[in-house]
Amino acid sequence: MAGCPQTGAGRPTRLIAALLIGLSLGLCVATLPLLVGEASGSPRARPAVAAMLGGVNVTGVSTGVSPAVADFQIAAARRLHSRVVRAEVRWSALEPLQAGQIDAHALAFTDRLVRDAAAAHIGVILAVDNTPCWASSAPAQLLRRCVPSMSTQANAWPPINPADYASVVAYLARRYGTHLAAIEIWNEPDQSNQLYFDGPNKAQRYATILRSAYSAIKQADPNVPVLAGSLVGSNGVFLRALYAAGIKGYYDGLAVHFYNLVLGSLRAIHETQLANGDAKPLWLDEFGWSSCYPRRKLQEEQACVTPRTQAANLVDIFRSLRRTPYVAAAVVYNLRNSGQEDFGLLNGSGARKPAFAALSRVLSSPFGNPRPVRLGLRRRGGRVLASGSAPVGDYMQLEAFIGGVLRYRALFTLDRFNRYSISLPHVLGTRHLRVRVYQLWAGPRRAAVRTI
Repeated sequence: MAGCPQTGAGRPTRLIAALLIGLSLGLCVATLPLLVGEASGSPRARPAVAAMLGGVNVTGVSTGVSPAVADFQIAAARRLHSRVVRAEVRWSALEPLQAGQIDAHALAFTDRLVRDAAAAHIGVILAVDNTPCWASSAPAQLLRRCVPSMSTQANAWPPINPADYASVVAYLARRYGTHLAAIEIWNEPDQSNQLYFDGPNKAQRYATILRSAYSAIKQADPNVPVLAGSLVGSNGVFLRALYAAGIKGYYDGLAVHFYNLVLGSLRAIHETQLANGDAKPLWLDEFGWSSCYPRRKLQEEQACVTPRTQAANLVDIFRSLRRTPYVAAAVVYNLRNSGQEDFGLLNGSGARKPAFAALSRVLSSPFGNPRPVRLGLRRRGGRVLASGSAPVGDYMQLEAFIGGVLRYRALFTLDRFNRYSISLPHVLGTRHLRVRVYQLWAGPRRAAVRTI
Protein backbone atom coordinates (compact mmCIF):
# COMPACT_ATOMS: atom_id res chain seq x y z
CA MET A 1 0.00 0.00 0.00
CA ALA A 2 1.35 3.40 -0.93
CA GLY A 3 0.94 6.49 1.17
CA CYS A 4 0.98 10.01 -0.17
CA PRO A 5 3.67 10.24 -2.86
CA GLN A 6 6.73 11.93 -1.45
CA THR A 7 7.47 13.64 -4.74
CA GLY A 8 4.01 14.89 -5.66
CA ALA A 9 1.80 14.38 -8.66
CA GLY A 10 3.77 16.39 -11.14
CA ARG A 11 2.81 19.60 -12.83
CA PRO A 12 0.77 19.78 -16.02
CA THR A 13 2.56 20.43 -19.29
CA ARG A 14 1.93 23.42 -21.59
CA LEU A 15 1.26 25.69 -18.59
CA ILE A 16 3.46 28.26 -16.93
CA ALA A 17 6.24 26.34 -15.20
CA ALA A 18 6.04 28.40 -12.02
CA LEU A 19 2.45 27.32 -11.40
CA LEU A 20 2.50 25.14 -8.29
CA ILE A 21 -0.60 23.19 -7.34
CA GLY A 22 -1.00 20.53 -4.68
CA LEU A 23 -3.81 18.15 -3.91
CA SER A 24 -5.97 19.13 -0.97
CA LEU A 25 -9.02 17.60 0.60
CA GLY A 26 -11.03 20.58 -0.59
CA LEU A 27 -10.80 22.56 -3.76
CA CYS A 28 -7.38 23.74 -4.89
CA VAL A 29 -7.21 26.58 -7.42
CA ALA A 30 -4.43 28.48 -9.13
CA THR A 31 -5.18 31.17 -11.65
CA LEU A 32 -3.68 32.68 -14.75
CA PRO A 33 -5.79 35.85 -15.08
CA LEU A 34 -6.46 38.10 -18.03
CA LEU A 35 -4.84 36.08 -20.76
CA VAL A 36 -5.23 37.39 -24.27
CA GLY A 37 -5.48 34.30 -26.40
CA GLU A 38 -6.65 30.72 -26.30
CA ALA A 39 -4.01 28.01 -26.37
CA SER A 40 -4.68 24.78 -28.19
CA GLY A 41 -5.13 21.94 -25.71
CA SER A 42 -6.44 19.23 -28.01
CA PRO A 43 -5.21 15.79 -26.98
CA ARG A 44 -3.05 13.91 -29.40
CA ALA A 45 -4.69 11.06 -31.28
CA ARG A 46 -4.08 7.70 -29.62
CA PRO A 47 -3.61 4.63 -31.78
CA ALA A 48 -5.50 1.41 -31.12
CA VAL A 49 -3.59 -0.83 -28.70
CA ALA A 50 -3.85 -4.27 -27.14
CA ALA A 51 -6.34 -4.49 -24.30
CA MET A 52 -4.94 -3.34 -20.98
CA LEU A 53 -4.73 -5.96 -18.22
CA GLY A 54 -7.21 -5.19 -15.47
CA GLY A 55 -7.35 -6.78 -12.07
CA VAL A 56 -7.04 -6.53 -8.32
CA ASN A 57 -4.47 -6.82 -5.53
CA VAL A 58 -4.89 -9.84 -3.27
CA THR A 59 -3.31 -11.09 -0.04
CA GLY A 60 0.06 -12.66 -0.70
CA VAL A 61 2.66 -14.71 1.11
CA SER A 62 3.13 -13.78 4.75
CA THR A 63 3.62 -15.72 7.95
CA GLY A 64 0.60 -17.87 8.83
CA VAL A 65 -1.67 -17.15 5.84
CA SER A 66 -3.94 -20.10 4.96
CA PRO A 67 -3.99 -21.65 1.46
CA ALA A 68 -7.81 -21.45 1.64
CA VAL A 69 -7.42 -17.68 1.36
CA ALA A 70 -5.95 -18.20 -2.10
CA ASP A 71 -9.04 -20.16 -3.20
CA PHE A 72 -11.38 -17.44 -1.96
CA GLN A 73 -9.39 -14.65 -3.57
CA ILE A 74 -9.04 -16.19 -7.02
CA ALA A 75 -12.74 -17.13 -7.04
CA ALA A 76 -13.54 -13.48 -6.31
CA ALA A 77 -11.07 -12.26 -8.94
CA ARG A 78 -12.72 -14.51 -11.48
CA ARG A 79 -16.14 -13.04 -10.69
CA LEU A 80 -14.59 -9.62 -11.22
CA HIS A 81 -13.44 -10.69 -14.72
CA SER A 82 -9.85 -9.97 -13.68
CA ARG A 83 -7.11 -10.85 -16.12
CA VAL A 84 -4.40 -10.33 -13.51
CA VAL A 85 -3.93 -10.31 -9.75
CA ARG A 86 -1.01 -8.88 -7.80
CA ALA A 87 0.26 -10.48 -4.60
CA GLU A 88 3.11 -9.55 -2.30
CA VAL A 89 5.61 -12.32 -1.58
CA ARG A 90 7.47 -11.56 1.61
CA TRP A 91 10.93 -12.98 1.10
CA SER A 92 11.20 -13.13 4.90
CA ALA A 93 8.28 -15.60 4.95
CA LEU A 94 9.37 -17.63 1.92
CA GLU A 95 13.02 -18.08 2.94
CA PRO A 96 13.05 -17.15 6.64
CA LEU A 97 16.04 -19.01 8.06
CA GLN A 98 18.79 -19.28 5.47
CA ALA A 99 19.52 -19.16 1.75
CA GLY A 100 17.99 -22.03 -0.18
CA GLN A 101 15.70 -23.19 2.66
CA ILE A 102 12.16 -22.52 1.39
CA ASP A 103 9.39 -22.52 3.97
CA ALA A 104 6.92 -25.30 3.11
CA HIS A 105 3.84 -23.42 4.33
CA ALA A 106 4.66 -20.27 2.37
CA LEU A 107 5.41 -22.30 -0.74
CA ALA A 108 2.12 -24.20 -0.42
CA PHE A 109 0.23 -20.90 -0.36
CA THR A 110 2.09 -19.54 -3.39
CA ASP A 111 1.55 -22.78 -5.29
CA ARG A 112 -2.16 -22.68 -4.51
CA LEU A 113 -2.51 -19.04 -5.54
CA VAL A 114 -0.72 -19.50 -8.87
CA ARG A 115 -2.46 -22.81 -9.62
CA ASP A 116 -5.92 -21.40 -8.92
CA ALA A 117 -5.16 -18.32 -11.01
CA ALA A 118 -3.86 -20.38 -13.93
CA ALA A 119 -7.03 -22.50 -13.89
CA ALA A 120 -9.05 -19.27 -14.10
CA HIS A 121 -6.81 -17.89 -16.88
CA ILE A 122 -5.60 -15.11 -14.60
CA GLY A 123 -1.98 -14.01 -14.62
CA VAL A 124 -0.18 -13.33 -11.35
CA ILE A 125 2.17 -10.46 -10.53
CA LEU A 126 4.44 -11.48 -7.65
CA ALA A 127 5.89 -8.45 -5.86
CA VAL A 128 8.86 -9.74 -3.86
CA ASP A 129 10.15 -7.65 -0.92
CA ASN A 130 10.88 -7.80 2.83
CA THR A 131 14.41 -9.07 3.50
CA PRO A 132 14.79 -11.99 5.94
CA CYS A 133 16.86 -11.37 9.05
CA TRP A 134 19.78 -13.47 7.82
CA ALA A 135 20.15 -11.38 4.65
CA SER A 136 19.30 -7.87 5.89
CA SER A 137 21.74 -4.97 5.75
CA ALA A 138 20.03 -3.31 8.73
CA PRO A 139 22.19 -1.83 11.52
CA ALA A 140 23.16 -4.16 14.34
CA GLN A 141 20.69 -2.65 16.81
CA LEU A 142 17.80 -3.51 14.43
CA LEU A 143 19.13 -6.95 13.58
CA ARG A 144 19.26 -7.88 17.26
CA ARG A 145 15.48 -7.41 17.37
CA CYS A 146 14.84 -9.21 14.05
CA VAL A 147 12.83 -12.43 14.52
CA PRO A 148 12.00 -14.70 11.53
CA SER A 149 8.34 -15.12 12.48
CA MET A 150 7.73 -11.38 13.01
CA SER A 151 7.80 -8.28 10.82
CA THR A 152 10.37 -5.72 12.03
CA GLN A 153 12.06 -2.65 10.58
CA ALA A 154 15.14 -4.76 9.82
CA ASN A 155 13.08 -6.49 7.11
CA ALA A 156 12.72 -3.17 5.28
CA TRP A 157 16.45 -2.87 4.73
CA PRO A 158 17.73 -4.28 1.41
CA PRO A 159 19.95 -7.37 1.41
CA ILE A 160 23.66 -7.21 2.03
CA ASN A 161 24.17 -9.40 -1.03
CA PRO A 162 21.79 -8.70 -3.96
CA ALA A 163 22.56 -12.19 -5.30
CA ASP A 164 20.55 -13.66 -2.41
CA TYR A 165 17.46 -11.79 -3.59
CA ALA A 166 18.21 -12.68 -7.21
CA SER A 167 18.31 -16.34 -6.25
CA VAL A 168 14.83 -16.35 -4.71
CA VAL A 169 13.15 -14.45 -7.57
CA ALA A 170 14.84 -16.78 -10.06
CA TYR A 171 13.42 -19.71 -8.07
CA LEU A 172 9.92 -18.27 -8.47
CA ALA A 173 10.46 -17.71 -12.21
CA ARG A 174 11.59 -21.33 -12.71
CA ARG A 175 8.76 -22.73 -10.60
CA TYR A 176 5.86 -20.80 -12.13
CA GLY A 177 7.11 -19.67 -15.53
CA THR A 178 4.56 -18.04 -17.78
CA HIS A 179 1.75 -18.52 -15.27
CA LEU A 180 3.22 -15.29 -13.95
CA ALA A 181 2.16 -12.01 -15.51
CA ALA A 182 5.35 -10.51 -14.05
CA ILE A 183 7.73 -10.41 -11.11
CA GLU A 184 7.90 -6.97 -9.48
CA ILE A 185 11.24 -6.09 -7.94
CA TRP A 186 10.58 -4.86 -4.41
CA ASN A 187 7.93 -2.41 -3.27
CA GLU A 188 8.05 1.40 -3.18
CA PRO A 189 11.76 2.12 -2.69
CA ASP A 190 11.01 5.86 -2.94
CA GLN A 191 8.37 5.87 -0.19
CA SER A 192 9.28 8.58 2.31
CA ASN A 193 8.15 6.55 5.32
CA GLN A 194 10.80 3.89 4.53
CA LEU A 195 8.45 1.07 5.49
CA TYR A 196 9.59 -1.01 2.53
CA PHE A 197 13.11 0.13 1.59
CA ASP A 198 15.17 1.64 4.39
CA GLY A 199 18.69 2.95 4.53
CA PRO A 200 20.93 5.30 2.52
CA ASN A 201 21.67 5.51 -1.22
CA LYS A 202 18.29 4.11 -2.16
CA ALA A 203 18.47 4.63 -5.93
CA GLN A 204 21.92 3.07 -6.23
CA ARG A 205 21.09 0.11 -3.98
CA TYR A 206 17.79 -0.52 -5.73
CA ALA A 207 19.46 -0.41 -9.15
CA THR A 208 22.01 -3.00 -8.02
CA ILE A 209 19.26 -5.32 -6.79
CA LEU A 210 17.29 -4.84 -10.02
CA ARG A 211 20.21 -5.64 -12.29
CA SER A 212 21.03 -8.79 -10.35
CA ALA A 213 17.38 -9.92 -10.21
CA TYR A 214 16.68 -9.25 -13.88
CA SER A 215 19.64 -11.30 -15.06
CA ALA A 216 18.73 -14.21 -12.76
CA ILE A 217 15.04 -14.20 -13.77
CA LYS A 218 15.84 -14.14 -17.49
CA GLN A 219 18.30 -16.99 -17.06
CA ALA A 220 15.63 -18.99 -15.22
CA ASP A 221 12.85 -18.19 -17.73
CA PRO A 222 13.34 -15.49 -20.34
CA ASN A 223 9.57 -15.24 -20.88
CA VAL A 224 8.78 -13.94 -17.39
CA PRO A 225 8.43 -10.12 -17.47
CA VAL A 226 10.33 -8.10 -14.88
CA LEU A 227 8.82 -4.93 -13.42
CA ALA A 228 11.07 -2.23 -11.99
CA GLY A 229 10.38 0.89 -10.00
CA SER A 230 7.30 0.21 -7.87
CA LEU A 231 7.27 3.98 -7.54
CA VAL A 232 4.93 6.23 -5.56
CA GLY A 233 6.48 9.54 -6.62
CA SER A 234 5.47 10.89 -10.02
CA ASN A 235 7.57 14.02 -10.49
CA GLY A 236 10.46 11.96 -11.81
CA VAL A 237 13.11 12.77 -9.19
CA PHE A 238 13.63 9.19 -8.04
CA LEU A 239 13.17 7.75 -11.52
CA ARG A 240 15.87 10.05 -12.91
CA ALA A 241 18.13 8.88 -10.08
CA LEU A 242 17.42 5.29 -11.10
CA TYR A 243 18.31 6.06 -14.71
CA ALA A 244 21.57 7.63 -13.51
CA ALA A 245 22.23 4.48 -11.46
CA GLY A 246 21.95 2.30 -14.58
CA ILE A 247 18.56 0.57 -14.58
CA LYS A 248 17.96 0.81 -18.33
CA GLY A 249 17.95 -2.56 -20.04
CA TYR A 250 17.03 -4.40 -16.85
CA TYR A 251 13.23 -4.36 -16.89
CA ASP A 252 10.25 -5.00 -19.18
CA GLY A 253 7.86 -2.56 -17.55
CA LEU A 254 7.80 0.18 -14.93
CA ALA A 255 5.47 -0.40 -11.96
CA VAL A 256 3.81 2.65 -10.38
CA HIS A 257 1.50 3.09 -7.38
CA PHE A 258 -0.56 6.28 -7.67
CA TYR A 259 -3.39 7.22 -5.33
CA ASN A 260 -3.48 11.00 -5.87
CA LEU A 261 -4.42 12.39 -9.30
CA VAL A 262 -3.97 8.96 -10.87
CA LEU A 263 -4.17 10.10 -14.49
CA GLY A 264 -2.08 13.22 -14.00
CA SER A 265 0.56 11.17 -12.20
CA LEU A 266 0.70 8.67 -15.07
CA ARG A 267 1.16 11.48 -17.56
CA ALA A 268 3.91 13.08 -15.47
CA ILE A 269 5.95 9.90 -15.00
CA HIS A 270 5.52 9.00 -18.68
CA GLU A 271 6.93 12.39 -19.65
CA THR A 272 9.97 11.63 -17.48
CA GLN A 273 10.33 8.33 -19.30
CA LEU A 274 10.19 9.98 -22.72
CA ALA A 275 12.68 12.66 -21.71
CA ASN A 276 15.09 9.88 -20.79
CA GLY A 277 14.55 7.67 -23.84
CA ASP A 278 12.52 5.05 -21.99
CA ALA A 279 9.67 3.47 -23.96
CA LYS A 280 8.81 0.65 -21.53
CA PRO A 281 5.11 0.40 -20.60
CA LEU A 282 3.73 1.52 -17.26
CA TRP A 283 2.03 -1.00 -14.99
CA LEU A 284 -0.32 0.85 -12.63
CA ASP A 285 -0.44 -2.04 -10.20
CA GLU A 286 -1.66 -0.14 -7.15
CA PHE A 287 -4.37 2.51 -7.09
CA GLY A 288 -7.67 2.94 -5.32
CA TRP A 289 -9.80 4.77 -2.78
CA SER A 290 -10.75 4.04 0.79
CA SER A 291 -14.49 4.00 1.51
CA CYS A 292 -13.96 5.23 5.07
CA TYR A 293 -16.14 8.38 4.82
CA PRO A 294 -17.88 9.68 6.95
CA ARG A 295 -16.41 7.61 9.77
CA ARG A 296 -13.01 9.08 8.98
CA LYS A 297 -11.66 11.90 6.84
CA LEU A 298 -8.20 10.45 6.14
CA GLN A 299 -6.77 6.95 5.91
CA GLU A 300 -3.20 6.05 4.95
CA GLU A 301 -2.73 9.73 4.10
CA GLN A 302 -5.51 9.50 1.49
CA ALA A 303 -8.87 11.27 1.52
CA CYS A 304 -11.73 9.00 2.56
CA VAL A 305 -14.68 8.72 0.16
CA THR A 306 -18.10 7.07 0.28
CA PRO A 307 -18.59 3.51 -1.03
CA ARG A 308 -20.47 4.88 -4.06
CA THR A 309 -17.74 7.39 -4.86
CA GLN A 310 -15.18 4.59 -4.61
CA ALA A 311 -17.15 2.59 -7.17
CA ALA A 312 -17.62 5.51 -9.58
CA ASN A 313 -13.94 6.46 -9.38
CA LEU A 314 -12.79 3.00 -10.40
CA VAL A 315 -15.06 3.01 -13.43
CA ASP A 316 -13.85 6.47 -14.47
CA ILE A 317 -10.17 5.46 -14.28
CA PHE A 318 -10.58 2.27 -16.30
CA ARG A 319 -12.60 4.05 -18.97
CA SER A 320 -10.10 6.89 -19.11
CA LEU A 321 -7.20 4.46 -19.56
CA ARG A 322 -8.69 2.10 -22.12
CA ARG A 323 -7.05 3.81 -25.09
CA THR A 324 -3.78 4.75 -23.42
CA PRO A 325 -1.01 2.94 -25.32
CA TYR A 326 1.69 3.28 -22.67
CA VAL A 327 -0.30 1.72 -19.78
CA ALA A 328 -0.13 -2.08 -19.85
CA ALA A 329 -2.07 -2.86 -16.68
CA ALA A 330 -4.30 -1.31 -14.02
CA VAL A 331 -4.62 -3.29 -10.79
CA VAL A 332 -6.92 -2.02 -8.05
CA TYR A 333 -5.87 -1.95 -4.42
CA ASN A 334 -7.42 -3.95 -2.77
CA LEU A 335 -9.74 -6.98 -2.97
CA ARG A 336 -10.70 -6.92 0.71
CA ASN A 337 -10.50 -4.52 3.62
CA SER A 338 -7.60 -5.36 5.89
CA GLY A 339 -6.70 -4.17 9.37
CA GLN A 340 -7.44 -0.47 9.56
CA GLU A 341 -7.77 -0.04 5.78
CA ASP A 342 -11.03 0.31 3.84
CA PHE A 343 -9.62 0.20 0.30
CA GLY A 344 -11.21 -3.18 -0.41
CA LEU A 345 -13.93 -4.09 -2.88
CA LEU A 346 -15.16 -6.37 -0.08
CA ASN A 347 -15.52 -5.41 3.55
CA GLY A 348 -13.74 -7.29 6.32
CA SER A 349 -16.43 -9.99 6.50
CA GLY A 350 -16.31 -10.56 2.73
CA ALA A 351 -19.53 -8.72 1.85
CA ARG A 352 -19.46 -6.84 -1.44
CA LYS A 353 -19.31 -3.07 -1.60
CA PRO A 354 -20.72 -1.17 -4.61
CA ALA A 355 -17.16 -1.09 -6.00
CA PHE A 356 -17.18 -4.86 -6.53
CA ALA A 357 -20.07 -4.79 -8.99
CA ALA A 358 -18.75 -1.62 -10.63
CA LEU A 359 -15.32 -3.11 -11.27
CA SER A 360 -16.83 -6.36 -12.51
CA ARG A 361 -18.91 -4.45 -15.06
CA VAL A 362 -16.08 -2.26 -16.33
CA LEU A 363 -13.62 -5.16 -16.61
CA SER A 364 -16.12 -7.25 -18.55
CA SER A 365 -17.08 -4.32 -20.80
CA PRO A 366 -14.54 -1.46 -20.66
CA PHE A 367 -16.12 0.53 -23.46
CA GLY A 368 -17.73 3.84 -22.81
CA ASN A 369 -16.62 7.18 -21.48
CA PRO A 370 -16.05 8.36 -17.93
CA ARG A 371 -18.67 10.60 -16.39
CA PRO A 372 -19.05 13.97 -18.12
CA VAL A 373 -17.91 17.27 -16.71
CA ARG A 374 -20.87 19.20 -15.34
CA LEU A 375 -20.97 22.97 -14.97
CA GLY A 376 -23.45 25.46 -13.59
CA LEU A 377 -23.14 29.26 -13.44
CA ARG A 378 -24.91 31.67 -11.11
CA ARG A 379 -24.42 35.21 -9.90
CA ARG A 380 -23.46 35.80 -6.29
CA GLY A 381 -22.26 39.02 -4.68
CA GLY A 382 -21.15 40.74 -7.87
CA ARG A 383 -19.31 37.67 -9.12
CA VAL A 384 -20.08 34.56 -11.12
CA LEU A 385 -19.87 31.26 -9.26
CA ALA A 386 -18.92 28.25 -11.40
CA SER A 387 -19.70 24.90 -9.80
CA GLY A 388 -20.21 21.31 -10.83
CA SER A 389 -18.60 17.89 -10.89
CA ALA A 390 -16.20 15.91 -13.06
CA PRO A 391 -14.54 12.50 -13.41
CA VAL A 392 -11.73 11.72 -11.01
CA GLY A 393 -8.03 11.53 -11.73
CA ASP A 394 -6.48 14.73 -13.08
CA TYR A 395 -6.22 18.48 -12.87
CA MET A 396 -9.17 20.48 -14.13
CA GLN A 397 -9.05 23.70 -16.15
CA LEU A 398 -11.56 26.54 -16.16
CA GLU A 399 -11.49 29.19 -18.88
CA ALA A 400 -13.61 32.33 -19.05
CA PHE A 401 -14.17 34.17 -22.35
CA ILE A 402 -15.54 37.65 -23.05
CA GLY A 403 -16.45 38.35 -26.66
CA GLY A 404 -14.68 35.20 -27.77
CA VAL A 405 -11.38 36.22 -26.10
CA LEU A 406 -9.89 34.19 -23.25
CA ARG A 407 -9.68 36.54 -20.25
CA TYR A 408 -9.18 34.19 -17.30
CA ARG A 409 -7.88 30.69 -16.64
CA ALA A 410 -7.78 28.64 -13.45
CA LEU A 411 -6.20 25.24 -12.85
CA PHE A 412 -7.68 23.30 -9.95
CA THR A 413 -8.37 19.94 -8.37
CA LEU A 414 -11.67 18.41 -7.30
CA ASP A 415 -12.76 17.73 -3.74
CA ARG A 416 -13.10 14.19 -2.36
CA PHE A 417 -16.55 13.86 -3.96
CA ASN A 418 -15.27 15.07 -7.36
CA ARG A 419 -17.03 18.42 -7.06
CA TYR A 420 -15.81 21.97 -7.46
CA SER A 421 -16.96 25.53 -6.81
CA ILE A 422 -14.98 28.53 -8.08
CA SER A 423 -15.82 32.19 -7.64
CA LEU A 424 -14.63 34.09 -10.71
CA PRO A 425 -12.80 37.43 -10.25
CA HIS A 426 -14.99 40.48 -9.74
CA VAL A 427 -13.28 42.26 -12.66
CA LEU A 428 -14.86 39.83 -15.15
CA GLY A 429 -18.34 41.06 -14.31
CA THR A 430 -21.48 38.96 -14.27
CA ARG A 431 -22.77 39.17 -17.86
CA HIS A 432 -21.75 38.04 -21.32
CA LEU A 433 -19.33 35.41 -20.00
CA ARG A 434 -18.74 32.05 -21.64
CA VAL A 435 -17.12 29.55 -19.29
CA ARG A 436 -15.51 26.26 -20.25
CA VAL A 437 -14.34 23.55 -17.81
CA TYR A 438 -12.52 20.35 -18.74
CA GLN A 439 -10.24 17.66 -17.36
CA LEU A 440 -6.70 17.87 -18.76
CA TRP A 441 -6.57 14.13 -19.45
CA ALA A 442 -9.74 14.21 -21.59
CA GLY A 443 -9.04 17.62 -23.15
CA PRO A 444 -11.33 20.41 -24.39
CA ARG A 445 -13.35 18.09 -26.61
CA ARG A 446 -15.09 16.77 -23.49
CA ALA A 447 -15.52 20.17 -21.87
CA ALA A 448 -18.65 21.54 -20.26
CA VAL A 449 -19.53 25.00 -21.64
CA ARG A 450 -22.05 27.47 -20.26
CA THR A 451 -22.90 31.11 -20.90
CA ILE A 452 -24.28 33.70 -18.50
